[in-house]
Amino acid sequence: MNIKKRPNHKIYIQVLRGMSPEQRLLKAFELSEFANQLFIQGLHTRYPNLPDEDLKRIFLERLDKCHNINY
Repeated sequence: MNIKKRPNHKIYIQVLRGMSPEQRLLKAFELSEFANQLFIQGLHTRYPNLPDEDLKRIFLERLDKCHNINY
């Protein structure tokens, strides 16, 4: 297995530890919103002529699949 080196990981952990619980929660919301925007942009790229309503439907369907994992 090839493990990717992450030279800034230690700094990242230190920054997280220095944040208050509220700041960490806000950062989690920010990252979640960023991920959603990337996902939506990817759908726009893949389906450039699809109306926004249809893109939203696809987004919600795929998001639902991510949250309904059966164990």
